[in-house]
Amino acid sequence: VQLQASGGGLVQAGGSLRLSCAASGRTFSRYTMGWFRQAPGKEREFVAAITWSGYITDYADSVKGRFTISRDNAKNTVYLQMRSLKPEDTGVYYCAASVAGGPYPGGYDYWGQGTEVTVSS
Repeated sequence: VQLQASGGGLVQAGGSLRLSCAASGRTFSRYTMGWFRQAPGKEREFVAAITWSGYITDYADSVKGRFTISRDNAKNTVYLQMRSLKPEDTGVYYCAASVAGGPYPGGYDYWGQGTEVTVSS
């Protein structure tokens, strides 16, 4: 599976962005998809995940109620809708695919190249 993330940019605090992650390969629908982010000087951290069916989602506490993960298996794409953005949401956002899922980067098998999000105060 090859992943291509897009949609990052510069936004003011309180604004919104929608990230997309396009996947190649016929087996996209078999994978749990996750979003992670990495701020400068910090470790990569879990943001959200969605199971292959789309019925089960999981979020980091820091983004609950503000971010929504979704997927369209027909389009081989997963989305991250981000609202009420805060400066601490700044970082490079990565999408990833996993057979097992979960909040740990080591549990993911394939990674996209990342898209940068900058939230100004």
